[in-house]
Amino acid sequence: MRIATWNVNSITARLPRLLAWLESSGTDVLCLQEAKVAEEKFPVEELRELGYESAVHATGRWNGVAVLSRVGLEDVVKGLPGDPGYEGSVEPRAVSATCGPVRVWSVYVPNGREVDHPHYAYKLQWFEALKAAVAGDAAGSRPFAVLGDYNVAPTDDDVYDRAAFEGSTHVTPAERAALASLREAGLSDVVPRPLKYEHPFTYWDYRQLCFPKNRGMRIDLVYGNASFAEAVTDSYVDREERKGKGASDHAPVVVDLDV
Repeated sequence: MRIATWNVNSITARLPRLLAWLESSGTDVLCLQEAKVAEEKFPVEELRELGYESAVHATGRWNGVAVLSRVGLEDVVKGLPGDPGYEGSVEPRAVSATCGPVRVWSVYVPNGREVDHPHYAYKLQWFEALKAAVAGDAAGSRPFAVLGDYNVAPTDDDVYDRAAFEGSTHVTPAERAALASLREAGLSDVVPRPLKYEHPFTYWDYRQLCFPKNRGMRIDLVYGNASFAEAVTDSYVDREERKGKGASDHAPVVVDLDV
């Protein structure tokens, strides 16, 4: 079984590449982030023609998440229970579903913006709500994983130059502690380092030739429970999909399971 996560940075802009990638990659379940489209405009029919069902939680603005599956899609839950919300509204940042033998969450963790910004406090609160929401599934015997754009680089090795991020979000001790706390709920990072590259980054800014210069970050992660981790047989970052015209600024992260 092949499961992946991909921040597509607008499914409308990325649809031709997404459909082609699904056909060529052999992916059974794909967790998407930053759909940036209203649910009623999500390309459900185009995906169904390829054999994928869609569970979508989106409002058409800057967020939006989805789970695509060709191995079944049941027990869909939209939203994060206990979501603290931001400025009086709850954003579409989480959706979960059971896909065959595996249950997954697709999450788009708040960016945080700046350390002294209210969005940073919201980010830390959101992590607390995520930990509480997934604790039950994480402790169970069924393979379970939370996949998505976590907007946190777990270690200094997960950014191209730690000094370049001094005073910025994504690398602060509080954010890394919030990410690490998911391990207390029974989850662990199932994508090992190194992979095929010394620094398997998943995100490269569009500006300043960051991708050609490999000035990236590893912020798209797969955190699984013990049953999920034990079933992993391979994993990789599909850097090729970050290349060329019309690419997202994130690359897909792919995990193969023996389930």
